[in-house]
Amino acid sequence: MKAPLTRATHPEPAPRRHRHVVRARRAALVLTCTGAVALIADALFAGGGPPAERGTPAPGASAVPAGARPAPGARGVGDPLMPLAGNGGYTVRRYTLDFDWQAPRTPFAAVATVRATATQALSRFDLDFAGNTLRGVTVDGAPAAAVRDGDELVVTPGRPVPRGGAFTVRVAYTADPTQGRHRDDAIQDYGWVPTADGTIVCAQPDGARMIFPANDHPSLRAPVTFRITTPPGLSAVANGRLVGTDRRPGGRTRWTYDSEQPIAPQLVQMAVGRFRFVDSKGPHGLPVRDVVPDGLVTDTEAYRSLTPEHLTWLEQRLGPYPFRRYGVLVGDTDLPVALETQSLSVVPRDDLLGDRVDAERNLVHELTHHWTGDSVAVRRWSDLWLSEGHARYYERLYSDTHGGDSLEDAMRAAYEQHDQWRHDEGAPAEPTEATLFKVMRYDGSALVLYALREKVGAEAFDRIERTWVTRYRGRAAGTADFVALASQVAGEDLTPFLKPWLYGAHTPPMPGRPDWQVDPVED
Repeated sequence: MKAPLTRATHPEPAPRRHRHVVRARRAALVLTCTGAVALIADALFAGGGPPAERGTPAPGASAVPAGARPAPGARGVGDPLMPLAGNGGYTVRRYTLDFDWQAPRTPFAAVATVRATATQALSRFDLDFAGNTLRGVTVDGAPAAAVRDGDELVVTPGRPVPRGGAFTVRVAYTADPTQGRHRDDAIQDYGWVPTADGTIVCAQPDGARMIFPANDHPSLRAPVTFRITTPPGLSAVANGRLVGTDRRPGGRTRWTYDSEQPIAPQLVQMAVGRFRFVDSKGPHGLPVRDVVPDGLVTDTEAYRSLTPEHLTWLEQRLGPYPFRRYGVLVGDTDLPVALETQSLSVVPRDDLLGDRVDAERNLVHELTHHWTGDSVAVRRWSDLWLSEGHARYYERLYSDTHGGDSLEDAMRAAYEQHDQWRHDEGAPAEPTEATLFKVMRYDGSALVLYALREKVGAEAFDRIERTWVTRYRGRAAGTADFVALASQVAGEDLTPFLKPWLYGAHTPPMPGRPDWQVDPVED
C-alpha cells in the first residue's frame, strides 16, 4: 500500500475520519497456517510473551486417531493486532471464486469453494466472512450448519472432519459490490471500490472477507481460481494468468484466471469494467499486461511504459522479479492510494496523469512490494514495517536519481520527526491496530533501513537485502527473522543496534550523522 505521497519536509498525511471499529477478542493460539509458514511471536526480541503454538498440517490420516476428539478450530491465528484474523484447524489448499457480475452497485450471485486440509480433528471451523447475504453452505457436498458471528462464519459439518482429512467447503451467497469500510490512516476506504462501469478491489488489510469467505491473514496464502461472468461490453481481470474466456447465454462472457502462485487474501484483485489490455515485455521477456479503462489508455501511456525500466532497476538491487507476470491496473476512481495486489498493482488514474516524479514514486513503491510484502509476506501485522518500509526506501532511492528529493534530505526530514511519530503512532515494529498504516510504517520505517545501511555500509546492506528476499521468497517472515539474517550477513550481532530503532521510545543517533537532531515531541 502506498501512503499518500509526502515531500521530504512534510511526510505526515492529513488526518482522516475513522469509522471502522474492531471488536476486542481474546487472542487464540496459533494452530495452523498455509504451507510451512506460521506466526511466531518475536517475544525474545521484542520483550513480549511466549511464542504462539505452531501447528503443522498432518499428512493423509483417513480417520480420527484414537483418543483425538474433534474440537472447534481456533477463531483466529492469534495476531496481537487482529486476534480474529485468519482461522485455525485447517490449511487452505485452493480458493475457487465464481462471480456472476451484473451491473455497478448491484448485488450478484457468488459461490466460493474452499479446498482445505484439517490440521486437527474438527467438530467445526470458522471462515472470515463479513456482510453479504448467505445462501447456503455445504461440506463435501452435504449441507452444513452455518452461523454468522460478526466477521466470523462458523461452519459445523454434518460429520467431524478427521485430522489430515481433505475437505471442500462451498459457500453460496449474494455478493454486495457496494460493501466497504473505512480506516483513519493511509488505507481510507477499502473492500469493494465501485467505478463508473464496474469495480476494483482493495482488500488490505482485512477487506478480503467482504469479497469472499477466507482465511484472512497476510501470512496465510493459497492459490485462487477466478471465474467471473460479465455482461456484453465489459471485461474482467484478476491476479495471475488469463486461462480463457467462454461465451455464455445472453452475450455474457465468463473469464477464468489462475493466480499461478499462492496469494494472501489482502492481495487479491478482481476488477470489472470497460478495459483495454495493453501487452508489453519486461526484463528477460517477462509478460507485462496493463489493464486500462478505455478512455485512459493514451493519457496514462507515458508513465505506464516505464514499468520495464523500473523492473530492471529493482532487479539490479533485489534480484529476479519473483512472479511470472506483472502489470498495472489503472483505477478509474477517486481512490487516493495505490495497492500492491499480486502481479497486478492498482494505481489510481490521478497518479498517472500528474507529475512524473510522483508517478514514478508510486509505481516503484507498488512494484517493490512484489519482493517485500507479496513474495516475502509479513508474519504478523506488527511486522508491516518490513513491507512498507522497504517499499518507501526503494521508492525514495529511485526518486533520488530521477528528479526527486535526495534520499539523504528525505531521511533527515524523517529523522527530525521520528520521536513525534513514535509518540503518536508507536515505534516502527510496535504499531497499534489503529496506527498500522500511519506514516511511521512508511518514511519512519524506511529510516530504519537507512540507519542500517549507514551502520554496516552500502555493500553489506545490499547483501542483506538480496539475501532477505531470496531466503524468504514465497514465505512469511518477521522482525526477528530480519534481525537474525542481517546479523548473519553483516558478521556482527545487530540486535543491540536495531532493537532501539524498532522498539525504543526515542530515536537513536544516526550513524555517521552527529549533526542530525530530533525535534521535540508535542502532545
